[in-house]
Amino acid sequence: MTAADQTTALNSLGFAKAPGETRVVVAMSGGVDSSVVAGLLKRQGYDVIGITLQLYDHGAAIAKKGACCAGQDIHDARMVSERLGIPHYVLDYESRFRQAVIDEFADSYVRGETPIPCIRCNQRVKFRDLLETARDLDADCLATGHYVQRVLGDDGHSQLLRGADPRRDQSYFLYTTTQAQLDYLRFPLGHLEKPEVRRLAEEFGLIVADKPDSQDICFVPNGDYASVVSKLRPEAAEPGEIVDVQGNVLGRHDGVIHFTVGQRKGIGIAASEPLYVVRLDAATRRVVVGPREALARKVVGLRELNWLGGAIPAEGLDVTVKLRSAQPAVAARIFAASEKGTARLELYSAEYGVAPGQAGVVYGGERLLGGGWIARAETLAGAELAA
Repeated sequence: MTAADQTTALNSLGFAKAPGETRVVVAMSGGVDSSVVAGLLKRQGYDVIGITLQLYDHGAAIAKKGACCAGQDIHDARMVSERLGIPHYVLDYESRFRQAVIDEFADSYVRGETPIPCIRCNQRVKFRDLLETARDLDADCLATGHYVQRVLGDDGHSQLLRGADPRRDQSYFLYTTTQAQLDYLRFPLGHLEKPEVRRLAEEFGLIVADKPDSQDICFVPNGDYASVVSKLRPEAAEPGEIVDVQGNVLGRHDGVIHFTVGQRKGIGIAASEPLYVVRLDAATRRVVVGPREALARKVVGLRELNWLGGAIPAEGLDVTVKLRSAQPAVAARIFAASEKGTARLELYSAEYGVAPGQAGVVYGGERLLGGGWIARAETLAGAELAA
């Protein structure tokens, strides 16, 4: 058989066998995206198994809407699976989710950071524990409803590209994916736009066709992060001082958990010019505020770097980087730092509101090259700050 024949013999998921002989585990959150993934693969003749994760207390979840993995979502995933005629399992991951995601979320706030638990959940639960469960079920791959694209590079390994619809692209939240995980994962929705996904859900007769997208973090009711953190880590709600960048006391606050770097509204200080949160000093419980220009950063440090783009040249590499999920990527140059697992980003234009605990996610064109947690930033003048 020639190389060309081998290529044509691959099924839509990239395996050289019939769809019916290819087992796929679909991570089903109960939302429209993962449900359509299961529907598409079932229609194409694959051996599909749906798995939904119970990540936290069911009783608290049932009464909650607008977040993933709640009781209603588990029910919806089960109903979708029955409609499609595929086996469906609910796995109790509550204890590992608490340890791997919720506890660190709370600890990050205590440190004065602004965490993104969805990234940790992908890294430590979905793409580690669930992926291993898929392997235990002899699945050829694990498929999810993320809006990203996976392609094969010239080296035969998978590359991760942004979703075709820039409004839905979720690559920012997947930067911790390792090469081995990426080779095993599949993302069938990466080339689609959301209206087409909802149309397919209607075509498949799924009850979730009109279900709203998740908005909140699944374990944070109504987006009230502070109340969740204060219950888990009461010390984070201890009052402290609000000071300016020179250290002058301007007022008091009810806990650093109520603030994030770059915040302008709700600071509670009257001033002749707008004030922004410049820095959170969790050790002294101080909230440092200042004018917008005090937020300007041109150098950003990354820790826990996950890199998929080959070796970073000693002279650095021109890239684009997203410093928050909802912000556009900006031009930068990345350098490998001396400490293992760290890197330095030099931004070509100053950015404002660079917050520790957020992620710096690096791209080369449409390809995701990797990223890390924002560990520190430097001012335009070059003085290093504990971001």
